[in-house]
Amino acid sequence: MTTPSHTDTVLVVDDTPESLRFLTDTLEAANISVLIATSGDAAIELLDHVAPDLILMDAVMPGLDGFETTRAIKQMPAGAPIPIIFMTGLTESEHVVHALEAGGVDYVRKPIVVEELLARVRVHMANARQTQGGQFALDATGRNLIAVATDGRLSWSTPGAEKLMEALAPGWSRGDAAPPALLRNAVGRLLADDLAPGATAKADSGQGDTVELIIVGRPRRDEILIRLNHIDPQADIGRLQSHFGLTQREAEVLLWISYGKPNRVISEILVISPRTVNKHLEQIFEKLGVETRAAAAAFAVRVIAH
Repeated sequence: MTTPSHTDTVLVVDDTPESLRFLTDTLEAANISVLIATSGDAAIELLDHVAPDLILMDAVMPGLDGFETTRAIKQMPAGAPIPIIFMTGLTESEHVVHALEAGGVDYVRKPIVVEELLARVRVHMANARQTQGGQFALDATGRNLIAVATDGRLSWSTPGAEKLMEALAPGWSRGDAAPPALLRNAVGRLLADDLAPGATAKADSGQGDTVELIIVGRPRRDEILIRLNHIDPQADIGRLQSHFGLTQREAEVLLWISYGKPNRVISEILVISPRTVNKHLEQIFEKLGVETRAAAAAFAVRVIAH
């Protein structure tokens, strides 16, 4: 007889043996693997070694309570994307607000109703996978994207953005809670005002490195999505010319497309007419074998990033 494979894993954080036993039996009966931590400290230590798909968090525990534990987990790069569902007693309505403020995505009341618990677990695991899938899609385009919370904390970043930030600031590492110092003032300017997508700020190292920061959108009320463009036109133009067999002017147009600039702005930068920009675009599309500027930009970004 073979044992069915477990593709989903839930970490249960609870200091009560009876609750742990009940939750373990319930989840395993639903073919969900279970990890157990009997304290907040144990949960944080465990997350240094494994990343579950979801965490069930008891609100009230000795030592680090569920709220403090959740805040600590959300500061960890590995823990930030993991959805956390709180478990709280029927009379503890004030815990609901605290749970959501700490970073929880949902809560279930004790005594726990099995069908409700499993439904919430499955919904939030599916939502988390969808979000991660979107991030992986962004990663695949080679885009240098970062998501920053309103307090300046770095929520997540694509691998391309991490490589760029490490190159610009050798002391910075992907485990840091905030973007490197070089970018913080520019990020702060974008966060300070209620700016629309497309708004920009620039960061200059003073040593020839310039980074343009562009607001892509606001996926959540407390988070802003920013694209990073490392402005090194001459080097990038050379790469594009060599890789795609473009003329100097075609490479220049493609470069600024990859930086997200519309035709009107490109015509101003290169001092050519918008109609001429369009003619160069037609040649670029033909040489790259693509039909849209988005596809051309994606090709260019991959070449520039490598």
